Amino acid sequence: MYCIVVYDINEKRVAKMLKLCRRYLNWIQNSVFEGEISELKLKEFIFEARQIMDESYDSLIIFSSRNERWLDKQVVGLERNSLDNFL
Repeated sequence: MYCIVVYDINEKRVAKMLKLCRRYLNWIQNSVFEGEISELKLKEFIFEARQIMDESYDSLIIFSSRNERWLDKQVVGLERNSLDNFL
């Protein structure tokens, strides 16, 4: 599946979340990641994220689609991290 992950984490924990996200997805912009991930890996990612987060304060938002082609992407301004697999 194709996912876009956005997080808002307290600055005390943000470095750990950044490191975790980079293990599973591609960095796009501050606190935004995207990429292909299996359902099992996504569950693993969510489990690990919950270990880092304070769920009463922090948030993690996951947008998912079965396939990247069902998602339109439009960048206005500077694209922070362009990926070669985007046409």
